[in-house]
Amino acid sequence: MIKIAVLGHGVVGSGVVEIIEKNKQHIEKNVGEKIIIKRILDLRDFDVPYANLFTKDYDDILNDDEISIVVEVMGGVHPAYDFAKAALEHQKSVVTSNKELVATKGAQLLQLAKENHVNFYFEASVGGGIPIIRPMNNCLAANRIKEVAGILNGTTNFILTKMIHEQMPFDEALKMAQHLGYAERDPSADIDGHDSCRKICILASLAYGVQVNPEQVYTEGISKVTLEDVEYANACDCVIKLIGYVKWLEEDNTLSCMVCPALISKQSQLAGIEDVFNGILVRGDMTDDVVFYGKGAGKLPTASAVVADVIDIAKRDKTNHSLTWVDDKINHVMDYRKLNADYYVRVCTDAISDIKEQISQVFGEVTYLTRNHQPENEYAFLIKNICEQDFTDKAQKLSAQHIEITSKIRVLNY
Repeated sequence: MIKIAVLGHGVVGSGVVEIIEKNKQHIEKNVGEKIIIKRILDLRDFDVPYANLFTKDYDDILNDDEISIVVEVMGGVHPAYDFAKAALEHQKSVVTSNKELVATKGAQLLQLAKENHVNFYFEASVGGGIPIIRPMNNCLAANRIKEVAGILNGTTNFILTKMIHEQMPFDEALKMAQHLGYAERDPSADIDGHDSCRKICILASLAYGVQVNPEQVYTEGISKVTLEDVEYANACDCVIKLIGYVKWLEEDNTLSCMVCPALISKQSQLAGIEDVFNGILVRGDMTDDVVFYGKGAGKLPTASAVVADVIDIAKRDKTNHSLTWVDDKINHVMDYRKLNADYYVRVCTDAISDIKEQISQVFGEVTYLTRNHQPENEYAFLIKNICEQDFTDKAQKLSAQHIEITSKIRVLNY
C-alpha cells in the first residue's frame, strides 16, 4: 500500500483527491497496489467527507514513516521549497505542479532527491495536462534537442484568439478571460509573460542540462499588441502568438531563450492552437518537429498529470537518475540584444511626406504591409535578420526624424 500526503487543498489539490478517489480501481490496477491519501495539509477548514485527513502541522506528515510520497500543490517558492526539501531529506519522493518552484529550485531538489534515493517529479509544472517532461526525457532521448518553442499560457492564447477572430480589443478580451475564470483578478503573471517564462526555463533546463533562471530570460507580454497589429499580421499570412522558446547556439555554446509576442506563419503547427489550449513544439535532430497539444491548465487536467507522477513513482524501485540538470552558477543565456531576428514594425508620423525614403535610409530594404482603412500617416513593414541592439540604434534615428515606432514584434519560424 502506497500512502501519500497532499500539501494544499486548492484547485489542483482538491483535484488530486478527486481523481484518486474517482479512479481508485483503475489506479490500483495500474500500480499493482493501493494508493491512499493519508494526510492533507492546509491552514483552512473544509466541510468535505474526508475532513479527518486534514492537518495544519507539516510535522504530522514529515515524521510519518508510512507516507512515502508528498504532493506539493501550494504554489510559490516559500514555504513550498522548504517543505519539498524537508520531505526529500526524510526520504519521501515529491511530486509538484509548482512551476515557480521547479524553475528556480529544480536543480537543487533533483540533486537532493538523488542523494536520498527518492524522486522529484514535476510533469504538471509546464503543460498542465499535456505530457511534455516525460516525453522529452524518455521518448525523445535519442535526439539532440535543437529547439523548444511553445504557446505556454492559455490565458494569453485566449485573449489573442479573441483579437484575431472577433476583432475584440485587448482590454475587452482580458475582461472576458477574467469573467470566464481564465485570468486572475491580477492578470500580470499571464499577460506580462512571467508564467510562460517559468515554463520555458524548466524546458530549457531539461533539454540542455543546465539551470536556466527566469531572471536571465528576456520576457515581454502581450499588453501592447493591438488590433492593427493583428490586421497587419494577417496581411502577411501570419498570426500573433505569445511564444516562449529556447535554442542552443552551438557556435557560441550558449542559449537563445526568450518569451515574446511573435508573428508566426499560418502554416505553422502552432498557429492553429487557439482558445485556452497550449502547444509545445520540440525540434529534435532525428525527429524534426514534434508537437504536444492540449489544455495547459485547469483543475482536473493538471491534477491528472500530478497523479500520473505519483503512479510512476509508486511503480519505480529506484531513483530516476536521467531526470536531472545542474546549477553551475553560470548564465548560459545570451544577451537578447546581441541576437538577430526578423521584425514586424509599425510606425506613424505627421512630419514628412517621404517617409518610405527615410525608412529605407535607416533600415535598408523592407517589405511593406497594408490593411483596410490604413491611415495615411501609418506604415507597417517587415525587416529581415537584424540585431536587436542595431534595431534599437536605428529606431532612435527614425525618432529623430519624427517617425515614431508604435509596434515592434518579432517574426519567428515555427
